[in-house]
Amino acid sequence: MERGARAGAGQGAGEAVIEVRGVAMGFGGRTLFREVSFDVARGEVFVILGGSGCGKSTLLKLMIGLLEPTAGEVTILGGHLASATGEARRNLLRRLGVMWQSGALFGSMTLLENVMLPLEAHTDLPREARESVARVKLGLVGLSDAEARLPAEISGGMAKRAGIARAMALDPPILFLDEPSAGLDPVTSAGLDELIKDLARDLGTTFVVVTHELQSILAIGDRCIMLDKEAQGMIAEGDPRRLRDEPPNDTVRRFFRREVA
Repeated sequence: MERGARAGAGQGAGEAVIEVRGVAMGFGGRTLFREVSFDVARGEVFVILGGSGCGKSTLLKLMIGLLEPTAGEVTILGGHLASATGEARRNLLRRLGVMWQSGALFGSMTLLENVMLPLEAHTDLPREARESVARVKLGLVGLSDAEARLPAEISGGMAKRAGIARAMALDPPILFLDEPSAGLDPVTSAGLDELIKDLARDLGTTFVVVTHELQSILAIGDRCIMLDKEAQGMIAEGDPRRLRDEPPNDTVRRFFRREVA
């Protein structure tokens, strides 16, 4: 079954685990985007795309509660991270996993120790159990033989995989990936795309992926939204292959065809 036709994927195909309604954000009196609204369905790979400076990573930070929107609201798994406090906020955060663009691994820790960190912070598991869980997660991303290595001893692609393993440590139903293919060669990027597709299929995890890498968008995305810097908001939503073949406006057409304005 091709991506975009996977069971349970697509708008209206399943329960919405993320609801974004009328969200706006700006800094220093400058509007970055406004009136952004969309849903993310359980089990789909949802891509936030657009050119540099359009607010993709900022929108991700709003969705995981690191920033508070200037208008609108974000609901994740029935809760509001921006306003949640105390144990309610901690419970929500434990149900989200995040991989940042560089992998954000701690350089003085082995990959096994890096993946164990969420387990140490959020569980009472004994060390032996934490190590066992971390080994399983590293195995899922193809790093079983690298658990004793330090981040400086591995490639960029391996660092991204280790970052995904750490994001999965607590078995969250939603994973956020910030520019997972950035800085990778085409072969390594394609391998990472395959990993994301496999994890979504095998684990039923919902992925929210921020990227501007066209090949990755088309390879992994069930559905996407496109932000535009000039329009200060969302200019398209749907299956990325449909947007490529039937672009709703010139900006979308230029993006998918790599045309200069």
